Amino acid sequence: MTFAIAAAGTGGHVFPALSVADALVELGAAPDEIMFLGGDRFEAQAVPDSGFPFKGYQLARLRRAVSLENLRIPMVVRRTAASMAGDLRMAASRVVLGMGGYVTVPASLAARRAGLQFFLQEQNALPGLATRFAARRALTTFLGLPGRAERLPRSEIVGNPLRPAIAAADREALRSDARSRYGVERAGTVVGILGGSLGARVLNQAAPRIARLGAVGAIVHLTGPDAFGEMSRIAGEAGVPWSCRPFEAEMEYFYAAADLVVCRAGAMTVSELAATGTPAVLVPLERVAQQWNTRELSAAGGALVVRQGELGRLPDLVGGLLGSPERLGRMSNAARAVGRPHAARIIARRLMEAAGG
Repeated sequence: MTFAIAAAGTGGHVFPALSVADALVELGAAPDEIMFLGGDRFEAQAVPDSGFPFKGYQLARLRRAVSLENLRIPMVVRRTAASMAGDLRMAASRVVLGMGGYVTVPASLAARRAGLQFFLQEQNALPGLATRFAARRALTTFLGLPGRAERLPRSEIVGNPLRPAIAAADREALRSDARSRYGVERAGTVVGILGGSLGARVLNQAAPRIARLGAVGAIVHLTGPDAFGEMSRIAGEAGVPWSCRPFEAEMEYFYAAADLVVCRAGAMTVSELAATGTPAVLVPLERVAQQWNTRELSAAGGALVVRQGELGRLPDLVGGLLGSPERLGRMSNAARAVGRPHAARIIARRLMEAAGG
């Protein structure tokens, strides 16, 4: 297996990794030449379901609170790195790509042990501890967003790897099908509400106030699985069409259906908004430093930012934007101007070159 990709934890790491793998296949690699390294979370099902070989390992996550479990991390990392290195040699891998997060540390050590070329991809504008550790060993760190991550050695901004359907999405061309998909085809102005794959409680709580705005014709709401039942009940009692889904696998339809999106500021969400030219109001989750991810898009004029402590002004802000189609148009153009939709192919091509393909 020529290529190994280390990705674990959440969709924010796994989906861009799968996008790179798909780009490698488009460039001529066979799926069985690409081996994924991960743990036992989301990746353990998503990767095999996508048709790629997967190897699972014991992984150690740093706990933010003081915990005796953190004392075990060095031992687990060393043991996992040794196991990974053996598997990389057996698979005749040539190149390893780490996608950030806790799996990246043992993957970087394993690549060094096995004498392989190691590359890194960081989605966020502010890099995490694992990325900062692994970047010292990476030939190149591919950055998704500008920011503090640019201080990493041998780093370059290429964008975050997006699925082809997102990278090439035409919101206007998709709009009719998208609105039919959610049952809001006869609505006027549509607001999309998105809290990430797990949802966001504060955005779910703000949704009823947004629904009462006179300028809102309909709502398309990705609630997260835990809140789906309750939000569906609330939506059923609302005075406007309000489509709830726990999750959306084909996000190009969500962006195409919405005139304005209210959402968190995860790195992949920000990159998708820019690539699709979707105007947004971003409410960053500050405890994981999402505010850094907002800076380029908001500075360009493609999004407005509301701090979580200021959510009381969110309905008025949304209402004002919906009342100005011209401004939404300018925001759409500004967002698209900072989009980097071709990152997956750029990274895949560099990996192919490194592998001698």
